[in-house]
Amino acid sequence: MKYIKSLSFSLVFLSMLIAGTSCKQQTTVSEIASGSFKITREKLQDKIKGGWAGQTIGVVYGAPVEFKYQGSLINEYQNIPWGEGYVKYWWDKKPGLFDDIYTDLNFVNVFEKFGLDVPTDSIAHSWADTEYHLAHANQASRYNILRGIMPPKSGYWLNNPHADDIDFQIEADFIGLMAPGMINSATEIADRVGHIMNSGDGWYGGVFASAMYSLAFISDSPEYIVEQAIKTIPEGTKFHDCIADVIQWHKQFPNDWKAAWFELQKKWNTDVGCPKGVFLSFNIDAKINSAYVAIAMLYGKGDFTHSIDIAARCGQDADCNPATVGGVLGVMKGYSNIPEFWLKPLQEIEKLKFAGSPISLHTAYGLSFKHALGMIQLAGGETDGDTLNIPLATPVPVAFEQNFENTYPVSREKIDLSFDDEFSFTFDGNGYILYGNMVKRSKIDEAYVDRVAKKFGSEVFGLSEIDDPYVAEMDLSIDGKFEEKLVLPMKNTSRRLEPCWKYLLPEGKHTVNIKWLNPDKNYELRINDLIVYSSVPPKSNLPD
Repeated sequence: MKYIKSLSFSLVFLSMLIAGTSCKQQTTVSEIASGSFKITREKLQDKIKGGWAGQTIGVVYGAPVEFKYQGSLINEYQNIPWGEGYVKYWWDKKPGLFDDIYTDLNFVNVFEKFGLDVPTDSIAHSWADTEYHLAHANQASRYNILRGIMPPKSGYWLNNPHADDIDFQIEADFIGLMAPGMINSATEIADRVGHIMNSGDGWYGGVFASAMYSLAFISDSPEYIVEQAIKTIPEGTKFHDCIADVIQWHKQFPNDWKAAWFELQKKWNTDVGCPKGVFLSFNIDAKINSAYVAIAMLYGKGDFTHSIDIAARCGQDADCNPATVGGVLGVMKGYSNIPEFWLKPLQEIEKLKFAGSPISLHTAYGLSFKHALGMIQLAGGETDGDTLNIPLATPVPVAFEQNFENTYPVSREKIDLSFDDEFSFTFDGNGYILYGNMVKRSKIDEAYVDRVAKKFGSEVFGLSEIDDPYVAEMDLSIDGKFEEKLVLPMKNTSRRLEPCWKYLLPEGKHTVNIKWLNPDKNYELRINDLIVYSSVPPKSNLPD
């Protein structure tokens, strides 16, 4: 493998800046406002290919810095590698890195199997039946669906503590690719899909991303794309306010993305939902990660190289955000105009099937083109002949949703204990969540580890076993009253991420008791932290 070092990368980077601006789309804003848009079949196919290719390039580019910079940016003195054989290197080393792509492809496959009007329940059941490793809002929703909690409840914050997480943002790309220029068609599909795993800001992340993809078919202006895409999000929501701030900071600091980044950190770097991030530096909240995408779009000025580089250097989920940016820019420019520097390493894996998926990029190119033609027809457009006529419409805001209202995190207590019989604790507030998981005490043999790592990637370990059939059952009581039976499978694809939580209780002191009904000496429930919420915003204990 050849790695591009700092000096050579800088030279290539400069050449990409020049090449990336040489092929502008001819569409103007006035043409976009006319009500329809014409595009050749060949160009539509090229843009769809560009979207899938750009997304995959972005996710690999950000791989070595993913979650390495939590709350800090990556300065230019640190080279992020890219070079010959690099995509294949990550393909072989860490199949789970490509979750942005294969979760997308799962939905492409569902729409191909059941049709463009497939109902949410059918999408949800297909989602729950997947065999690959999931985390955060994705796995929380899969657990809910397997337990009979269907959308939109499966993604609702009272049932899913990860509802504001980035998950839908990273798997909404396929929606914009099948709704070229038809932004309201994209948001309708986003409603059917996104509420499976998210709600509120988490849902809005996917709505925003899919809208940008859709708009990239008809405009080569990053400013237009971002400013029109945010119109799909209701004003007054935190998500809308956050992206609107980025747009304003770009106007205030037009040549300094780091200035906008610092303003964003000061105002919006808080995570109130995700148990892995509350009061910690880890942050996969959808609105701030979508804001990193907006920064990269606005300050990248339509250049493929510069845009994905900024997205990665914003930090946090530094593979997913370049993937979104790379996909949108790939649509804007088309596959044929992605610089060879980026495209050549990708082409090694284009015909290979992703882990846990029957689809390759090469197959996805054709399926999304087919689905886009179908969506154009459903919207009343014309698909006969070599030139297509796509109907356009003014963006309409989706429904107003806001998670964790009157629910403020006020403390995070380190517990670090394991139990296998009964456990009680008290807290003062209106809600709580235990951060922890089921674990197996017995040692896993090395051959088993090798088999699982080969299939799912080594990152699944520390969460649960892959095929372990044991399911723990526990009774949960709050203030002496039975609340629910906890069902905690060991099997990786069936697991419940956090053992228990409850929001919107009456403000005050509460006692929680957990009694294990079917204890087994080989298993224990490990509790790491207790996060407490209140209806009263936290105040500093320092004197005024």
